[in-house]
Amino acid sequence: MNRIPRHVSIIMDGNGRWAKARGMERLYGHKEGSESVRATIEFAAENRIEYLSLFAFSEENWNRPEDEVNGLMQLMVDAIAAETATIMKNNIKFRAIGDLSKLSEDIAKKIYNAEEMSSHNTGLNLIIFLSYAGKWDILQAAEKYSEEVLRAYQDGRTLPKLTADHFNSLLSTKGIPDPDLIIRTSGEQRISNYLLWQSAYSEFYFPEVLWPDFRKTHFQQALDIFAQRERRFGKTGDQLNNS
Repeated sequence: MNRIPRHVSIIMDGNGRWAKARGMERLYGHKEGSESVRATIEFAAENRIEYLSLFAFSEENWNRPEDEVNGLMQLMVDAIAAETATIMKNNIKFRAIGDLSKLSEDIAKKIYNAEEMSSHNTGLNLIIFLSYAGKWDILQAAEKYSEEVLRAYQDGRTLPKLTADHFNSLLSTKGIPDPDLIIRTSGEQRISNYLLWQSAYSEFYFPEVLWPDFRKTHFQQALDIFAQRERRFGKTGDQLNNS
C-alpha cells in the first residue's frame, strides 16, 4: 500500500486527435472522453487513492475557437449536473480550482452546489482544474503575499517571512498534497503550464493512449510503473535505505 500514490493528477490529452482520426469534430472527442473520466474516478476510489485531480480546461484553452469553447462549457455543465448524484452516492468530495471568475454564472453555480453538497464527504477527493494555469497560480499567491506585507507595514507589525510552506498556503491548492504521479495521455511529454510549483517532485508518466481510450487497465499500468520507481527527493538511495 505504501506504493500507492496518495495524489494522482491527469492531464487529459488527445480528445481532438481521437475525433479527427474518426472524421469527427473535436467536440465529439471531448464527449467520448467523459466515459474515461468516469472510469478513472471509479478506479481511483477502488484503489484507495486519496486525491485524484483532472486538468479539464486550461487558461490558454480560452483562445480556442469559440464554438469549441462554448461546446466544452456546455459539456461541463451537463457533466457536473449529471454526476452530482453519483458524487454523493459514492462519498466523493468535489472541488474545482482555477480562475473561476471567467466561467459563466450557470457553471459557477453548479460547481458551487456540488462543492457545498459534497463538502462533508470523506471518500475520494476529486479536484477538477478549470481555467487554470500554473503561472496564474504562482502570481495570485505572490499577490496575496504582497497584500500581507502591506497590511503588516500599515499595522506596524513585523513583515511575514516568506517560506516554502507559507507560499504553499497561498496557492489555490492549499490543503491538497502535491501530486505524487502526473499522467499525461496521448504521448505528449510536456507539462503545459500545469501545477508548476506543486509538481517539483512528481513522477511523470506519458502513455501513448489518447484520452477517450484511457481505461482502468491504463491506470493500473501507470500505478505499476510508479511502484517500480525510487523517489529520492534529492537524497541518495543509500540515505533512503538507512532512514
